[in-house]
Amino acid sequence: MAVLFRPIIPVDHSHWAPVLRDVLGPYDLRIAPEAVNPEDVTYLAGWRLFPGDAAAWPNLKAVLSFSAGVNQYVGHPEFPKNAALIRMIEPGLSRQMCEYVLSYVLRFHRAHDHMRDMARGPWNTVIPPLAAERTVGIMGVGEMGGACARPLVDLGFQVRGRSRTPKSLPGVESFAGMDSLPDFLAGTEILVCLLPLTPATENILNRDTLSLLPRGACLINAARGKHLVETDLLPLLDSGHLDQVALDVFREEPLPPGHPFWDYPQIHITPRPWRTSPTGSAGNARPDGSI
Repeated sequence: MAVLFRPIIPVDHSHWAPVLRDVLGPYDLRIAPEAVNPEDVTYLAGWRLFPGDAAAWPNLKAVLSFSAGVNQYVGHPEFPKNAALIRMIEPGLSRQMCEYVLSYVLRFHRAHDHMRDMARGPWNTVIPPLAAERTVGIMGVGEMGGACARPLVDLGFQVRGRSRTPKSLPGVESFAGMDSLPDFLAGTEILVCLLPLTPATENILNRDTLSLLPRGACLINAARGKHLVETDLLPLLDSGHLDQVALDVFREEPLPPGHPFWDYPQIHITPRPWRTSPTGSAGNARPDGSI
């Protein structure tokens, strides 16, 4: 029985490989491109599938996904027919997602960007409301969303969560189902998207839905690039309906040099090098098509 790990970025070698060797000591761990007999491989570990996987591993039992989501596997034509799909839940991923979301919620809540602009004049008094007077809405309150909600509740924010089915999280107002979306958005001043990507959630951040947010609202998308209709975002920023946007994912990654998002000071772009390491340290790049 062998576990085959297939690195695709430098951090896989510097961080993941040593950790796997440590925790999988009793098992026969192989790290590509190390030679391995396909019949010996019972588990594939990594970020994505490769051409030929569907027929390459006759004794495969499971695919171990290092990603926080599994949409890159579900329905993939190369997914081995008789293998199970196992999603990893790693505390470090949730902690780093919390740090990312919390950092931008506080940045937008405290109007840091508006205060920075005062250096160019004129001097204007900016008095942000208390956290208890600010509503943060999280779309997708699963493993990641629930973890992000807890510190926001602790800081005193009014937190609401929207999910497919009702959730019971301390201090979080629950909204469930598509029918609840208008009410959820109408009261959300800072919107955080942590949804899985499904046919029902693709393009959910569009002109119609984002227009339901209060004027001056902010958006944080740390889920998938296909959740956002990118061409709908710019008119909402130009009109002032949206104030600030933090984007960690895009339809095309890396974001092309000529993309209009680069020219918008209200759009904060992060390349997501921070959720690739099992130890919590940042890597050099984001796995292709993974987290």
